[in-house]
Amino acid sequence: MRFTPQRMVEQSTGLTTRQQNILEQLNNCADEISGQQLHRKLIEGSSNMGLTTVYRHLRTLQQKGLVRCRNLPTGETLYSPVSRDHHHLTCVDCGQTVVLKSCPIKNIELPKTQTKNFELLFHTLEFFGLCKSCHQRQKVAET
Repeated sequence: MRFTPQRMVEQSTGLTTRQQNILEQLNNCADEISGQQLHRKLIEGSSNMGLTTVYRHLRTLQQKGLVRCRNLPTGETLYSPVSRDHHHLTCVDCGQTVVLKSCPIKNIELPKTQTKNFELLFHTLEFFGLCKSCHQRQKVAET
């Protein structure tokens, strides 16, 4: 499954001005961003939009296959454009996140029989564990 720039253009047609503003802000961010951080950036950029509206539009953009979200062990959700195909290793203790250099499943072919009733929009891949510091701290605490 590939998400091409042409596909993004096709999916982005029919967006409201507010949805376009949100997508533009996400594209301008160097990394993932929380809904609250995005809300602050929109307000700073003179886009008067309530926090609930930001989350509602993020959900719509996700449903259109333009935005992906990643849920952290802390309960926080981070958002990024689908065109930014990043995957992560996340420590379940301290929350430290490492971005993988490439997508390990980028070229995987899904069985046509299982995907025939779906229009694939994007995928996510996350690995959870303990970073070296947290692992060592837990080992010391056990002794």
